[in-house]
Amino acid sequence: MGAVNVTVRVDEQTKHEFDAFCDNVGMNITTAFNMFMRAVLRTRELPFPITDIESDEKTKARNRELLREAFHAAQEQSVINGTDKITMEEIDAEIMAYRLEKRGQ
Repeated sequence: MGAVNVTVRVDEQTKHEFDAFCDNVGMNITTAFNMFMRAVLRTRELPFPITDIESDEKTKARNRELLREAFHAAQEQSVINGTDKITMEEIDAEIMAYRLEKRGQ
């Protein structure tokens, strides 16, 4: 498939700063925009959130509530599992034992 030109209008300072950024990470603006477009097409979404301030505050409040619910559910499950009193050292030891077991297979 052949290449086509895409024209984007931005203010001069933004273009200069973006060009400098691209140069610092070893690419040019064309490569950066190609990466952006491919990421959008691959995920079918923009690679960053776009919200207005009002909905952002509502989202944050809802996320805080969901986080509280998830935390309480995890606490309840840890009591059921008998892991509510486990220490970080015990967790680390279990992880290390599992890794050693996997290596021995």
